[in-house]
Amino acid sequence: MTTTTASSQTTVTELDALESESIFVFREVAAEFERPVILFSGGKDSIVMLHLARKAFSPAGVPFTLLHVDTGHNFPEVLAYRDATVEQLGLRLEVARVEEYIADGRLRERTDGTRNQLQTIPLLDAINKHRFDAVFGGGRRDEERARAKERIFSLRDEFGQWDPRNQRPELWSLYNGKHRPGEHVRVFPLSNWTELDIWHYIEREQIPLPSIYYAHERDVFERDGMLLAVGPYSRPRDGETVAGRTVRYRTVGDMSCTGAVASDATTAAEVVIEVAASEITERGATRADDRASEAAMEDRKREGYF
Repeated sequence: MTTTTASSQTTVTELDALESESIFVFREVAAEFERPVILFSGGKDSIVMLHLARKAFSPAGVPFTLLHVDTGHNFPEVLAYRDATVEQLGLRLEVARVEEYIADGRLRERTDGTRNQLQTIPLLDAINKHRFDAVFGGGRRDEERARAKERIFSLRDEFGQWDPRNQRPELWSLYNGKHRPGEHVRVFPLSNWTELDIWHYIEREQIPLPSIYYAHERDVFERDGMLLAVGPYSRPRDGETVAGRTVRYRTVGDMSCTGAVASDATTAAEVVIEVAASEITERGATRADDRASEAAMEDRKREGYF
């Protein structure tokens, strides 16, 4: 009985420490920058990030605009959640649409049909248009090697590009937000969280999520070890068999390159058990665009990607 109590207290203490650090980061940005923005897609990390921002400034409202770079291939359940949350909380949402860039020729559709990698230019244009000087992202260091190189405050030059060699020290939780005109800073309040921490926190705080994060029936086909949903942007090729499976999503993005995982988890507590047993990160397991090369994410981040 004593062991169980001690273990529970340790878990709560770790979550409290992570929560406190993230809230401090939000308040620090509010004090140092003029026009911060939160990247909000309706994915679980951005949802937790918004929840923390609300805690940071309660009982006042969140003093930041939200920004979503919409590929046009997003899951409808996630977009519905995004819009309902914005309306419920009375927040301002800016949407940069990849579809518009393709329609007017500023971007070309990729031959593989995926659009995650087309988000960089619309993102940078939105940052420049609205003069955002700090951009909150939900990236975590456990997701991928390139993201593990990021500081919590990560400088972007006047072209929106990232130089992993030009990282500022962050000793004693001192964050340097200094930047020249035209530059901006990406801020990652969830840097020190893991996927398991995120789910423990969702369970503890009872944070609602889009339904696709929990087990549901969906027609899928297997490609490159992933279960892709049958839909307007992902069609099976010759030899790929469609079957109804019970699945859930660990991460959400472009429907054409985001895979599901077989799962019976219908609650946050059940997802916690699944994630604790997993030996591969959510992006490694379910994001085809990150498999393009060993340095796929780092190459995109250098160009200005999330």
